[in-house]
Amino acid sequence: MRRLGYGILLIGLAVAAFVAFRFVYGWTEKGPATADITVVVPDGATIADAAVLLKQKGAVRSADAFLTRAKVFGRGKSIKAGEFLIPKGASNSDIFRILGGGKTLTRLVTIPEGMPSILVYERLKANGELTGDIAVPEEGSVLPDSYAFDKGESRAAVLKRMQSAMDKALEELWAERAPDTVARTPQEAVILASIVEKETGVPSERPMVAGVYGNRLKARMMLQADPTIIYPITKGKPLGRRIRKSEIAAVNDYNTYAMTGLPKGPIANPGRLSILAVLHPAETKALYFVADGKGGHIFADTLQEHNENVRKWFEIRRARGEL
Repeated sequence: MRRLGYGILLIGLAVAAFVAFRFVYGWTEKGPATADITVVVPDGATIADAAVLLKQKGAVRSADAFLTRAKVFGRGKSIKAGEFLIPKGASNSDIFRILGGGKTLTRLVTIPEGMPSILVYERLKANGELTGDIAVPEEGSVLPDSYAFDKGESRAAVLKRMQSAMDKALEELWAERAPDTVARTPQEAVILASIVEKETGVPSERPMVAGVYGNRLKARMMLQADPTIIYPITKGKPLGRRIRKSEIAAVNDYNTYAMTGLPKGPIANPGRLSILAVLHPAETKALYFVADGKGGHIFADTLQEHNENVRKWFEIRRARGEL
């Protein structure tokens, strides 16, 4: 009988040891997920709530087992709200660490330099992971950049961050403006920067283009910037055709071929570098520029030089079959 009792005791100890081993091993063993999984933990969710979500998503084998182990091995640590990426095969320990670390998935919406507000509006509206409605933002009020957002966040909140970023950038750049800038106010800086942004895609040219426009404004010459013709027609969207003679002659608050001075407002959302170029223009006597056929522009101090540069540009276009 003693031997039988001793045998039963050994079996009991062995079973207990196996259960204990399984309990500990289950915390670190490879999980059941066969692919990466995203899990959204809402605000106020408990570990028990998260365990159910993880089971539903297939990240853990048992909600109860995960919860029990988390209470034992988690040492009183809490989890965070947000959307998390659970890697393929993540263990219970890995998952708890991810949920407790608060490093949520990063989603980005990117606003390129020079994007007009109507396209900013359309980009935000087209993003199905954002919620709520917005109006078309004021032109020039958005700072082009990439902005992180959470799934389900409101479009209004994201737009507010974009506009706050512009306010902050403009305040910083305006405070360090050069004395030779023609911009008399931060708003004038944004207006001229939006034209500079649209006139050249070569970043290194921006200060030079800003210098040319500054010289023309000082001389009370028309800016004659083609993008200002297009803006009142399309609100910044591509025209998709050549500009008509009637549009060049059109009198409105934007067309700088029919007015001196700046337009009444920006024609796009300029980036930081274009604003910087306007506030720190290149020192130049140039009054004209035209495309050089290589993606950039060639600048001229006199009309005679400019006309010769224009002639060369037309030759290039004829050779390309564009005329």
